[in-house]
Amino acid sequence: MEKIHGGRVVARALRAEGVDTVFMLTGGHVLPVVDGCVLEGMRVVDVRHEQAAAHAADAYARLTGRLGVAVVTAGPGVTDAVTGVANAWFANSPMLLIGGRHLTKEDLRGGLQEMDHPRLFRSITRWAETARDTSRLAEYVATAARHAFSGRGGPVFLDIPWDVQAEMVAPEGIAWPTGYRANRPAGVPDEVLSEIAATLRGARRPVIFAGTGWRWSRAAAPEEALAELAAALDAPVFLNSLARGALPWDHPHLGNRARSHALGRADVVLALGVDWDFRTGYGTRVAADAVVIHVDAEPSRVGWNRPADVGVVADPGAVVAQLVASGCHRRDPAWLEEVRGVEAAKRAEAEEAAGSDASPIHPERFAREVAEFFGDDAIVAADGGDIVSTTAKWLRTSFPGGLLDPGPFGCLGVGAPFAIAAKAVHPDRRVGIVYGDGSFGFNAMEYDTLVRHGMPVIGVVGNDGAWNNIKAIHRMLYPDRMVGADLGIRPYHDLVAALGGYGEFVDDPKELRPALERAADSGVPALVNVHIAEQLRMSSVYGI
Repeated sequence: MEKIHGGRVVARALRAEGVDTVFMLTGGHVLPVVDGCVLEGMRVVDVRHEQAAAHAADAYARLTGRLGVAVVTAGPGVTDAVTGVANAWFANSPMLLIGGRHLTKEDLRGGLQEMDHPRLFRSITRWAETARDTSRLAEYVATAARHAFSGRGGPVFLDIPWDVQAEMVAPEGIAWPTGYRANRPAGVPDEVLSEIAATLRGARRPVIFAGTGWRWSRAAAPEEALAELAAALDAPVFLNSLARGALPWDHPHLGNRARSHALGRADVVLALGVDWDFRTGYGTRVAADAVVIHVDAEPSRVGWNRPADVGVVADPGAVVAQLVASGCHRRDPAWLEEVRGVEAAKRAEAEEAAGSDASPIHPERFAREVAEFFGDDAIVAADGGDIVSTTAKWLRTSFPGGLLDPGPFGCLGVGAPFAIAAKAVHPDRRVGIVYGDGSFGFNAMEYDTLVRHGMPVIGVVGNDGAWNNIKAIHRMLYPDRMVGADLGIRPYHDLVAALGGYGEFVDDPKELRPALERAADSGVPALVNVHIAEQLRMSSVYGI
């Protein structure tokens, strides 16, 4: 049989793992791997910055549940991708960053871009190594995948010297791994299931709260089981971060704006893959006397910040399916109606603000118009601070991956890379980006990638001309020394138009929806740059 180079061995192993698309920025140290992907019929999406390649691989994993893969060259190519890997680490995304590496014969001789890359990644990956044997490259990929899907999941890193990639080997001499990682979700034993079910049945004010760890459930159809359990318990459900979309936006048990009220009044909280971090008030928003049942595939998250009365290391989706199968139920609609009443009151407040015809456009008006435009079938990448927080409450996210937010790392610049991955996975679905004007600047040149690859993504910028979240803090702490907080109302739409896309500026609320429709009708990557009013509020995430 004809020999193949190491790059093709890597690509063939990735295909066996279910990967059909890789994101990359070209470089001499990775050409054999890129060539291998081409030879194996994989889609290769080239971007303009390595950070974007890593973000896109992160989003691919979130959208498909499969291993996301980015390929970057040695030295600065690898270091440019660090931020993207860190963001995937905090989101538990199973992604593999493949880095090029100098020739093995040049070790310690100062070869081009010589660097010990794995040391950079060991604090933000589940596994980071160098492959030094061409005949074992498939084994290296399998090992990386096994680590990437362990627990909740997370990123891994593998660098491969150029000569190891380029060496020719006979395929029949390679041990192609199979069955190399767990493929059954872990549930709980009967006695634990009975304890959880009894606690839920006896609850007067139960709340189901699913977080990032829910998204990485390996159970079959976990969303269906979640809907069944909510109905069986007459319980309100709240979804945080990557769990959004586990229930459709208009599901009768799904809450949005009343989470603090519900958690503050709850007597039992079923926490499914929840992180009690800054986004959830470190668990302090849960009633002090509430019984917390915490289920997570990641042992280190159970009981983190908020004590778990029943702490379970298991797949959250599998446990929910077990509860449904056990017939766990309670009947008392009063609590659900109370939460719905709070939801309705808070929604009415937001609707009143969203009815403003002021110019610059009120942020709530912006958010409502954007949400109505995207509807419940689009994939929306969220890239920003205050404007994204406002808009997320309005978005009609109705399926897993429908909202791609940065996650707890709070990384800006994810918008276009996430949208690139979304269009690669779902080319026929509407894909949008909600930007803050600050975040747009981080990976704006990825609009060139969208244009080159024919991906008609619709971006919309909430442009208040400032780093609004930080400006509020700066104004409070050092009002006489404000610096670096203002950006001005810049013509970002013109940049997109210059790259071959469609751009339009809007400052009249009545023109926002028509502008979005024109952007969609253009058939090319588009950006609607919307002048919004500054929000004079301060986020509490900094603990100030």
